[in-house]
Amino acid sequence: MDATEDTTSQALRRAPSQKRSQERVERMLQAASALISEGGSDAMRMGEVAERAGVSIGSLYQYFPDKGAIIRTLAERYNAEGRACIAEGLADVRDMGGLVEAFGGLIDTYYGIFLAEPVMRDIWSGTQADKALRDIDVRDSRANGALLAEAWQRVMPGADVGAIERKAFLIMSLGESAMRLAISVERAEGDALVADYKAMALREIAAV
Repeated sequence: MDATEDTTSQALRRAPSQKRSQERVERMLQAASALISEGGSDAMRMGEVAERAGVSIGSLYQYFPDKGAIIRTLAERYNAEGRACIAEGLADVRDMGGLVEAFGGLIDTYYGIFLAEPVMRDIWSGTQADKALRDIDVRDSRANGALLAEAWQRVMPGADVGAIERKAFLIMSLGESAMRLAISVERAEGDALVADYKAMALREIAAV
């Protein structure tokens, strides 16, 4: 089972055990993503998700008790994909120059994903208004921070482990906030904000 499948099963009311059920849940999530992309999560209705997925409303409720559960499942899925990308990007880091280059590239990649994926933008624009999404956000930042801290400690074995872990968590958390801010303003200002965040983060990493 890959990270996405594992995360999705944790967020469901009832985890699908058979391939047929897994395919049905996947259709539900794809339908929800399409509806969010077209009109936003606020306008999405459970009945529309069921209709577009080709399932009964009862079948949809077997797995998702409400619209929020669908959105949280999609959020967890995006987070799992992001963690896999970060882990891959930092896996071969062996020195500080490599860490700065790799992490800088990951910031650019993540910003590009935010710009290109309307569902992701919609989900995270509502994070502050939804406690469950805020909790997911914190857990994700902590997990991503652990990945950064591992690579950071690898290139600076003599540094304070606690300080690196704390700063890595903060850098990842601020990164999420920077991305949300960047996509809420005009593109030119958003690009500049991400560039400023990137410069601050890389400067902090190199300074430890």
